Amino acid sequence: MKSANKKIFVCLLLLFVFIATISLAQSGEPVKIGSKKFTENVILGELATQLIRTQNVNAVHIKELGGTRILWNALLKGDIDVYPDYTGTITEEILAGENIINDNLKEKLAQHGIGVIYPLGFNNTYAIGMKKEDAAKLGIEKISDLRKYPELKLGFTNEFMDRRDGWHGLEKFYNLPQTNVNGLDHDLAYRGLEAGSIDAIDLYSTDAEISYYNLKVLKDDLHYFTDYQAVLLYRKDLENRFPQVVKALQKLVNTIPESLMIKMNSDVKIKGRSEEEVAAEFIKEKFLIETNYTEATFLSRLWHNTKEHLFLVLISLSAAILVSIPLGIFSYKNKKLGKVILGVTGIIQTIPSLALLVFMIPLLGIGSGPAICALFLYSLLPIVRNTHSGLEDIPLSIKESAIVLGLSSSAILRKIELPLASRSILAGIKTSAVINVGTATLGALIGAGGYGQPILTGIRLDNVPLILEGAVPAALLALLVQWLFDLAEKVIVPKGLQV
Repeated sequence: MKSANKKIFVCLLLLFVFIATISLAQSGEPVKIGSKKFTENVILGELATQLIRTQNVNAVHIKELGGTRILWNALLKGDIDVYPDYTGTITEEILAGENIINDNLKEKLAQHGIGVIYPLGFNNTYAIGMKKEDAAKLGIEKISDLRKYPELKLGFTNEFMDRRDGWHGLEKFYNLPQTNVNGLDHDLAYRGLEAGSIDAIDLYSTDAEISYYNLKVLKDDLHYFTDYQAVLLYRKDLENRFPQVVKALQKLVNTIPESLMIKMNSDVKIKGRSEEEVAAEFIKEKFLIETNYTEATFLSRLWHNTKEHLFLVLISLSAAILVSIPLGIFSYKNKKLGKVILGVTGIIQTIPSLALLVFMIPLLGIGSGPAICALFLYSLLPIVRNTHSGLEDIPLSIKESAIVLGLSSSAILRKIELPLASRSILAGIKTSAVINVGTATLGALIGAGGYGQPILTGIRLDNVPLILEGAVPAALLALLVQWLFDLAEKVIVPKGLQV
């Protein structure tokens, strides 16, 4: 029976390794287009992607990355080649303090090796919104009217909370008294407003939800918000590598009026059409060009996400096992340094997983690299701690008997201590593996893909089936991992310790 279990375990392990190592890359060096994690930016990213493909150039759209800084830094490092942004964000956030005006925007960006294609045709400025009935009841027409109601609960996007032209600047500019102000996801803010848990939120002026939820856009009576003209930022080296790409993207200048952008946002967010379909329709109507795009099926998405997720988990966990067990042994043998090792791995574990992912970006860029590194660091503590405690808990009498028998310290470790501690070590690896599977879903925020991708998209589109498309397989994978390690325990742990 033990032999049969061993064969099953080895076969399953080989199958997982095979799946994880299947190449995910497309042939040729692609042009990489990034987009932020709100619908309009994804649509603009898809427009750029499909236009580039009409030039017979391989283009990859890395959707729903984190905030502005992640995309800007990725552009500077060359992790992406193009992404959509807005003039107000560039002048007030990215290049704040460089005295940017529209006349010298191209010149200032060129100093960073970045080109710009603008204007695309619409201004998507920030605004503050409330439910119309609530605004009418309180007599609120403009932002300065909020001064009269310090008890109002405000909910703003996390980026708006932190940026210079966001909440803190608005608060000082209008002398607003509200203190119950929280950060949350942009798409969740609309649902919070509808449910009555918050009273006012920040809006993007081209959001389809403004009309859908029948919201009142408060007048910016003191003219705090600047223009946020939509643009495409690209690396200047693209002009030499793929000059036809820059030329193709120039076609988008002044082709997207505000009303059309609102309609495209509504088609995706409210009517449930895909960004790919909406972008293809726009290109066909504006430029009379048929673009080839494929709508991924549920099974193809599941297979793709599974490969990406397994790749993240298996590489990071394997590396953690190879490093953590020796560290655990060393911390057991050397008591003083052992406290330092356990302390450092414990500190790493206390860093929020999302923060750890972001910390990796300056070193490794975006994609699977920083995600694997962060997951590796997150997996260390349970294995190191359980290896150390498993060796520490071996009865002293057994260790003394081995010494009396004349065994060397390496032989004692190999033949007695590690086998006796194997159950504890496997328990630590199992804990790390289960944590790893769940934490890997956050990798989608930095372009690593996996099961987190449909979860992010589902939240953005308020699509529960899409959220479940990522959440359910992640939960099932965690259960499968747990079962595999239970099976491994029967194979690896000495039979006498299994009683």
